[in-house]
Amino acid sequence: MRKAWGQIAILGIALAAFMIVLAPVPAFSQNCALCYTQAASSGSKMIQALKSGILVMIVPPTLGSIGMIFVVYKKRNQVRRTDEEQTEEKNDLDDSGRDW
Repeated sequence: MRKAWGQIAILGIALAAFMIVLAPVPAFSQNCALCYTQAASSGSKMIQALKSGILVMIVPPTLGSIGMIFVVYKKRNQVRRTDEEQTEEKNDLDDSGRDW
């Protein structure tokens, strides 16, 4: 059952990626009026600086998010407990006489 949910999740991600690829280009090029007027009234150096600024604002958060996902994926088994461990812990608490 768990494997089936994984396959469904992968299919959903692939479908979402496919829809993004098929989206019209003007949907990706919507931007604020200030950026548009500055870019339209400036020279090639300013346009290159604007493109570099956009990359500087996008790349670090993206890499940070990917890094966080990677760490969470690698550490996922360190916090999981099996049903047996939870039952043993519950029995230990019951045997000690403490009632939390």
